[in-house]
Amino acid sequence: MSTAASDRPAPGAIDEVTAGAERPSLRKVLSPMHIWALGVGIVLVGEFMGWNFAVEKGGMYGALIAAWVVGLLYTSIVMINSEITSAIPAAGGQYAQAKHTVGPLMAFNVGLYLTLAYTMLEAANANVLSYLLTTLSNLMGSTEELSPYPFATLAILALAWLNYRGVFATLSVNFVITGFAFVTILVLFVGAQAWNPAGELQLAGLVGSLDNGLPYGWLGVIAALQFGMWFYLGIEGTAQAAEECRSAPRSIPIGSLAGMMTLIIAATLTWYICAGLLPWQYLGTAITPLFDAARVTGSGVLVVLLLIGTLFATLASANGCINDASRAWFSMGRDRYLPEWFGAVHPRYHTPFRAIVFLVPVAIAFALLPVLLDQPTLLATVITFSILSGLLMYSFMGPNFIRFRRLWPMGSITRGYVLPFHPAPAIALIGLSAAVFFATFLGYGTALLSMLAFYFLASIWFVRRRYKYVRRGAQFTADLPRPRGY
Repeated sequence: MSTAASDRPAPGAIDEVTAGAERPSLRKVLSPMHIWALGVGIVLVGEFMGWNFAVEKGGMYGALIAAWVVGLLYTSIVMINSEITSAIPAAGGQYAQAKHTVGPLMAFNVGLYLTLAYTMLEAANANVLSYLLTTLSNLMGSTEELSPYPFATLAILALAWLNYRGVFATLSVNFVITGFAFVTILVLFVGAQAWNPAGELQLAGLVGSLDNGLPYGWLGVIAALQFGMWFYLGIEGTAQAAEECRSAPRSIPIGSLAGMMTLIIAATLTWYICAGLLPWQYLGTAITPLFDAARVTGSGVLVVLLLIGTLFATLASANGCINDASRAWFSMGRDRYLPEWFGAVHPRYHTPFRAIVFLVPVAIAFALLPVLLDQPTLLATVITFSILSGLLMYSFMGPNFIRFRRLWPMGSITRGYVLPFHPAPAIALIGLSAAVFFATFLGYGTALLSMLAFYFLASIWFVRRRYKYVRRGAQFTADLPRPRGY
């Protein structure tokens, strides 16, 4: 007994020796194109729906100001992500950053923010997809009321299957359908002759008066900030794919920054077209503003293209959300923040298959509950929970980047991308996140407090039930000098 005990390897030693030989790992197959498809794919649906509620809160000009101000917030996020991820290219994105720079409790919370933000957004996308397909059925002359349940369920199952089979195919599909959806916005711009003052766009009233541009003054602009997030919400998910890039220091910065430029162009064009074709009172409450704008033109071709574009954007967003949520959940399982069972990689497809499968019923439940309970406001709550989880993560990223630069100053490590003008972007991110939090509190104060209570209880659970399983030294996987405490 004593000999056997003395020969027994130390905890974790077997993992370190045999991990490369026996355990399958995530496959490094992604290029900047796939990173662009992941980031823009998750976000572009916000151009087709959701952003326009900023018009209801702040008017036409208020929505435009919100789009550009929040665009600055997300530009800071993308640049910060690009530098840290190029140095810490691990699945889990911001979760991996937190475990290296701060510690287990913060990392657990960030991982939970990521998982729930993307899973809730996936559920909302599936719900909207079912609405679009039932609307399409009615437009085609169907007299029977179709049930939305099968559409939402089948969409989640089909996209989960695609993610299960491999990340390269998943994001290649996302590139195609996201590219098509973006092109439909450009086609609508051309079809409406939006560059021609004598064309179909009616901008005279908007240019000549502030009554419908800023009907509620600057307080309305602040209230609109939360919906300005729809133009960009999810672009930070590009960091989730770092471990599967052929060259993360190259792919993450190029794909993420190109994606951000794409979204700023798309946001500005979307606002301009919709402002010129739809009355602001209607635009502020529309479900599918770009599709409605196409219908106003009277062109059958534009109507069909924008309907397909809206469907594709919704599919691309749900597809990317499954990818990102599963990587965060998988990473926490691999590091023992959650049961290790979730940290498995499929031996053939090299995907985090257990994390993907586990989150499927969660997404389906949140997609169907608003319909099953006949509570449309529940969908708004699900979306709000996703947005607020994202905001909590953004609030962490500014201080985390300042700490990252202190732990590994310039010249101490190799960086694939260097954030310019430090610490201005981090400070801007902190300030803008606070402003959006305030704007969200004005409209969803109860939801915000409920969400904070949920994460507080989750933190207590982690400290009492899971912290003892975390091997802090083993989770430092970055090729960086270890700071004190590891």
